[in-house]
Amino acid sequence: MALSLASRSVCRFGRLLSVIRFVHTSSSMSTEVERAQHAGDKSKPTIFSKIITREVKADIIYEDDKCLAFNDIEPQAPVHFLVIPKNPIPMLDEAKAEDEALIGHMMRVCSKVAKDQGLTNGYRVVVNNGRHGCQSVYHLHLHVLGGKQLGWTPA
Repeated sequence: MALSLASRSVCRFGRLLSVIRFVHTSSSMSTEVERAQHAGDKSKPTIFSKIITREVKADIIYEDDKCLAFNDIEPQAPVHFLVIPKNPIPMLDEAKAEDEALIGHMMRVCSKVAKDQGLTNGYRVVVNNGRHGCQSVYHLHLHVLGGKQLGWTPA
């Protein structure tokens, strides 16, 4: 993320911040796109399955008999947590009619945990679905982001 000395000297402070934000966003997006392009075999246990079984540690902030919520390890906002079902569904497109109640419950958990995390002014819920949707873990999960005024940059 280094800028050349010449670039730094000709940029005003505001423009420099814009360039830094662009470089940081582009590199983060590239990494996430690469992860999605190389996402693993959907038949193998995912990192989220290992969090559920406690094989892998996570900062768990909510749990019930149906789902789990934990803080994202690479937060994209001051508050960024994930809500996952304990009964794994690889992706939204593979959800069945019998999963409707579980997915609705996950949405309610998003709301409850968002309130618990102090997100009183709003938040965003994101589902990445498939390779072009940047899904890098094939275990359905909802990203909840907030804690600041969010912009609108979905593409």
